[in-house]
Amino acid sequence: MLVPDDIDRGLIHALHLDARAPFTRIAAVLGTSTQTVVRRYARLRAEAGLRVVALPDPASARRQQWIVRLTATARTAQEIASALARRPDTAWVRLTSGGTEIVAIIQTTAGSPDSHALLLRDIPRTTSVTAVSAHYLLHTYLGGPTAWRGRVNALSQPQREQLLPAVSADAGASAINFTDRDHLLLAALLNDGRASLTDLAARTGWSAATVTRRLDELRRSGGLFFDVEIDDALFGITASAVLWMSVAPAHLDHVATVLASHEELAVVAATTGPTNLLAHALCRDSEALHQYLTTRLALDAITRIETAPVLRTLKGVAPI
Repeated sequence: MLVPDDIDRGLIHALHLDARAPFTRIAAVLGTSTQTVVRRYARLRAEAGLRVVALPDPASARRQQWIVRLTATARTAQEIASALARRPDTAWVRLTSGGTEIVAIIQTTAGSPDSHALLLRDIPRTTSVTAVSAHYLLHTYLGGPTAWRGRVNALSQPQREQLLPAVSADAGASAINFTDRDHLLLAALLNDGRASLTDLAARTGWSAATVTRRLDELRRSGGLFFDVEIDDALFGITASAVLWMSVAPAHLDHVATVLASHEELAVVAATTGPTNLLAHALCRDSEALHQYLTTRLALDAITRIETAPVLRTLKGVAPI
């Protein structure tokens, strides 16, 4: 398996800071040649599943997100998970808990009459599904545009400052009226967040200058953000688990804020339901996960914790 060195880690960190930064600028920050950075990027894509993708901010795009737990028979769980992963309205599809539970994010559009079809019609018709629970995602404390800390510790503060793109103070504060061409732009960037301006112009029918201007507007306003997908095993992670927690509402914000500072967690989100706090833990091994659960996560305000080991990830944030 690929063992990342300082250049690899620096490149991954740089892409998290500015996914579309020119390779020439990344090379200058890393103190190496552009050819080296291009070659390392290609190797990470081929051997570690590196993908740069653009995603619309859910609030700006008037999208709702549901965390869905499905329990199915061991014989059919893999098939159901694969079918969910192929849908355009799903993300983060994982097999957990011995391979009989599926966790997925389902995205719906506010006001659309058919947006809840998967939740209300399609899943209940699947006879091999024995249990379903849906949790509306209320607030994300960690995740989305905020990367897991294990990936973003390679660059110094001066190096980071050379790469951070500008974002307006009211980014994500209001809904954005995405045009048809905006949706074409987003579709292209969802497939490849580093697609060239020439390719993006061809997909949208805009000129390269118009693509540049619109992309800059959407990024500065928080209308879209970029994510970097890569195999976490590259960072020594062998134990991954989804944590379902129950916290009294009066303590929820405080607990979630504390957990969002934990380096073991990649996602922390408040949801509806009896387990109203969701987290995704990434640990070196099962012993490290046990240590985390019994020490740092042992907070009095958390009245219940259910740990669901992740056996396989079938889909990240982007289409497969």
